[in-house]
Amino acid sequence: VQLQACGGGLVQAGGSLRLSCAASGRTISTYHMGWFRQAPGKEQEFAAAITKSGGTTVYADSVKGRFTISRDYAKNTVYLQMNGLKPEDTAVYYCAGRQGTFSRSAYDYWGQGTQVTVSS
Repeated sequence: VQLQACGGGLVQAGGSLRLSCAASGRTISTYHMGWFRQAPGKEQEFAAAITKSGGTTVYADSVKGRFTISRDYAKNTVYLQMNGLKPEDTAVYYCAGRQGTFSRSAYDYWGQGTQVTVSS
């Protein structure tokens, strides 16, 4: 499966962005999907994930209550709605997919990143 992330940009603190991750090659209905991010000079970190059924979502504590992950099976796309953005959310955001058990790590398929920059 090929993943293409988009929707990043420059936004002021307190603003919102919606990232999209469109899949091609295969349906992502059999994949658990996640969003990860990497800030300059820092390691990549988990942000959010959703099960292949869409019935369960998990979030990093740093984004809980502000970010929402969702999926549209008809569009073969996963979204990350980001509200209340903070300067510390500035990072390159990546979408990823995995099969097997639901997890916050060890994803097998990765899209290219999309830059999110939050100004103070």
